[in-house]
Amino acid sequence: MLSFRDEHYNWGHMGLGTLVFLVNITLIWAYTISCHSCRHIVGGKLKHFSRHPVRYRAWQFVGRLNARHMLLAWASLVSVALADFYVYLVASGVFDDPRFF
Repeated sequence: MLSFRDEHYNWGHMGLGTLVFLVNITLIWAYTISCHSCRHIVGGKLKHFSRHPVRYRAWQFVGRLNARHMLLAWASLVSVALADFYVYLVASGVFDDPRFF
């Protein structure tokens, strides 16, 4: 993974591009997990949640995300557009990827 390396391939470095893509990946992941079918996959075919406490907690988590599915859809769409625009700016030479550390 080249995201956390500098130009000499040393580990432990992070730039603005890394942060942009981490936010992008997180929003796309949350949108995917919040899908109604994912909620059914996690908690479907269970008659008694008390016998499956881990699956019940996962089902509750996905259910809370499912309530915000449309918001996550728009947020992930905007994050993809911003990440693409950021890559365009860096690739066209408008500015270099600034490094935080």
